[in-house]
Amino acid sequence: MSLSKDLVPVAEAGAHRASIPIARMRSLYRLDEVGRKLDKLAHKEHESLRSTYERMLEKGAERFQVKPSGLPVMDHLYDDLPNFADVLDDIKRQLALCEDSGDALEITPLLLLGPPGVGKTHFARELSVLLGTGMGFLSMSSMTAGWVLSGASSQWKGARPGKVFETLVDGQYANPVMVVDEIDKAGGEHAYDPLGALYSLLEHDTAGNFTDEFAEVPIDASQVIWVATANDGRAIPDPILNRMNVYEVQAPDRDAARHIAAKLYRSIRADHGWGERFETAPTADVLDAMSEMAPREMRRAWMTAFGNAKLDRRDRVEVRDLPDARARRGAIGFVQ
Repeated sequence: MSLSKDLVPVAEAGAHRASIPIARMRSLYRLDEVGRKLDKLAHKEHESLRSTYERMLEKGAERFQVKPSGLPVMDHLYDDLPNFADVLDDIKRQLALCEDSGDALEITPLLLLGPPGVGKTHFARELSVLLGTGMGFLSMSSMTAGWVLSGASSQWKGARPGKVFETLVDGQYANPVMVVDEIDKAGGEHAYDPLGALYSLLEHDTAGNFTDEFAEVPIDASQVIWVATANDGRAIPDPILNRMNVYEVQAPDRDAARHIAAKLYRSIRADHGWGERFETAPTADVLDAMSEMAPREMRRAWMTAFGNAKLDRRDRVEVRDLPDARARRGAIGFVQ
C-alpha cells in the first residue's frame, strides 16, 4: 500500500478551519489481487462476496489521505468543548508536527474516559470535521461478535465485511476518524473476542496489512484515526489501553455548563426562522437550570423550552418551559 501523486486541495472546507484540507491519494489495496479473488469464485456462488469484489474494482483502490494545509483554527472547539482542553492540546501538538511538511497526519489512538453525556461522541464528530475527513461509527454496546469489526468468513450464512473494511472501501478517505463507542461495554462471553481485531488495528505497522475475514484481501488501515469512548477504563484490557492515549474527561463545571448552554441557545435561535421571535439571550435563572443537565441533553431541552414558550405566546424562555433537570442530574451534575 503506498502514497501516490502530489498534495492536492480538497474542496469541502469547513467554516471553522483556517485553510482548506489538502490530500494525497493513497492506495488501500491491490486491484490485481481483488481481480484474482473474483476470478476464482465459482459461477453463481458467493454472490455477496462477488458483489464486494466488484464494488472494490469499480471504486478503485485510491482514497484521499487528508490533513489541514496549516494549523487549523481550534478556538471554537476550546470554546464549545471546554472539558476537552487536554485532548485538544494533544491534537494541536500532533497537527503542528506535520503542518509544514509532506508528512502524513499521525494521531495517536485516543481513549476518552468519562461519565455519560459529557460530549465524548460529539468530540469525535467535531474532530472529523476539523481534519476534513470522514467518520465511521461502531457502538460496542450493541456488538454480539468480534466479526463486526473484522468481518466474518464468507462461508457463514449472512456473513458480511466488518465496519473497518466498509468504512475504507465505501468511503472517500484513507484516514477517516473511526469511533469505537462504549468500548468498555464489549466484554461478556462471546465466541469471538469483540476487541480482538483492535490489537492489530491500533498498531501502525500491522494495520497497514489488515485482512478482513470476509473479503480476505489485505487492506491498508494504518491511517485510520481511532477515537474510543468509555465510562469505565477498568473493563478495558491492558493491551488496548497501552496502545492509546487515555484522557479522563470530566463533566463541565457550572460556569462552563452555563457557557455551553448559552452558546447552544444562540445557535438554535440563529438556525431557525422562528428564532428571531425570541429574545437574543436566555435569562440567568434559565442558564442556572440548564447547567444541571449533561451537555448532550441541552439541545433537546432548549427545543422543548422554545416549543413550550411558543405555545404560551411568549418571546422569552422561562425555567418552567424546561424539562425537569433534577430528574436527569444523577451522577453527571456539574463540577464544583
